[in-house]
Amino acid sequence: MTEEHVPTAVRPAEPPRPARLRPADVVRVGAVGLRTRPLRAFLSALGIAIGIAAMVAVVGISSSSQAGLDRALAALGTNLLTVSPGSTLTGEQARLPSTAEEMVARIDGVKSVSAVGRVPDAKVYRNDRIPEVQTNGIGVYAARPSLRSAVGGRLADGTWLNTATARYPAVVLGSAAAERLGIGRAGQDTRVLVGGRWFTVVGILRSMPLASELNSAVLVGWPVAERELGFDGYATTVYTRSAEDRVESVRKVLAATANPEAPSEADVSRPSDALAAQQATDEAFTGLLLGLGAVALLVGGVGVANTMVISVLERRAEVGLRRSLGATRGHIRGQFLMESLLLSALGGAGGAVLGLAVTVGYALYQGWPATVPAWALAGGVAATLVIGGLAGLYPAVRASRLSPTEALATP
Repeated sequence: MTEEHVPTAVRPAEPPRPARLRPADVVRVGAVGLRTRPLRAFLSALGIAIGIAAMVAVVGISSSSQAGLDRALAALGTNLLTVSPGSTLTGEQARLPSTAEEMVARIDGVKSVSAVGRVPDAKVYRNDRIPEVQTNGIGVYAARPSLRSAVGGRLADGTWLNTATARYPAVVLGSAAAERLGIGRAGQDTRVLVGGRWFTVVGILRSMPLASELNSAVLVGWPVAERELGFDGYATTVYTRSAEDRVESVRKVLAATANPEAPSEADVSRPSDALAAQQATDEAFTGLLLGLGAVALLVGGVGVANTMVISVLERRAEVGLRRSLGATRGHIRGQFLMESLLLSALGGAGGAVLGLAVTVGYALYQGWPATVPAWALAGGVAATLVIGGLAGLYPAVRASRLSPTEALATP
């Protein structure tokens, strides 16, 4: 008996697996919307670019300013310490002893000492026809001949006070004082009225960042200030230059040395600390500007979201056609999400370049070294991608939920 051949059962055909888009295909499909609507894409990316440019420029300009400050401090030195009279327990103005300079000079590590004394009742005028109330905020100080070397001052014109000119009516103007008085050159024919007496301008100083209080000062010799201007002979600020490795140790004993009887009535400061405080103020201002940049970036993200929602509404027919040809919801979602990311990436890259250009231009104008932290550029572009992803998420999901019949039936 022959065995009958039993035909095998016909297996049903497996449904075709949905096609998968490669990353390059997703990018290419996502770029279609940008190419077909270039003006809308440009305006949406511009909002992102403005926010990123503001953030990069703020960080870059702040960093460049810090680099310029560090370079100036390195050139001038940060070993300049000052001691001045503070307040007594009753709230009155204290006074440094007349021996303060001599005592400070004996501190181990101190290289040079000098001092100035404020002449409070002396006013400065360009001529005798100026009203008395127009003092221009210029102060008169008695100065030691060693002051210029102690504070690192440089002359813009003329000469500095010496042991001879310090006894006669001769003055040296700070940079701001010379500008307010309208004096550009020193000489025997250039005079100013100080405390009702004529003084010859023998020198003009350049701006001094570490002793900025002297920029708006008129400096006269110690002897002539006592003889002609009623100066009491007491120093109001003592400047000391110390060895770089001894600055902190000198600072700890400076008040007690300058005023042994009442160390608490002597204020010790370091000019670089004032600059650090100014830098802290700049950083606070930088934080405010960064906040404004973040707001601009958020507004740009809202613009991207709005653009993508409108794009979904306008391209329903395209979505329906792709779905009817086999595109899955994931394909549609990936297309619109990639379009949003590309739009944000263009804005982020453009904003980073614009912010970099603004920083370099401003730094060159100010004479600072142009410094833009790498994290600011990378963080700016990364922020745009995050915002772009969040802004495009809802439109992408909405587009993927459209059924082919609903999308094709939409006029």
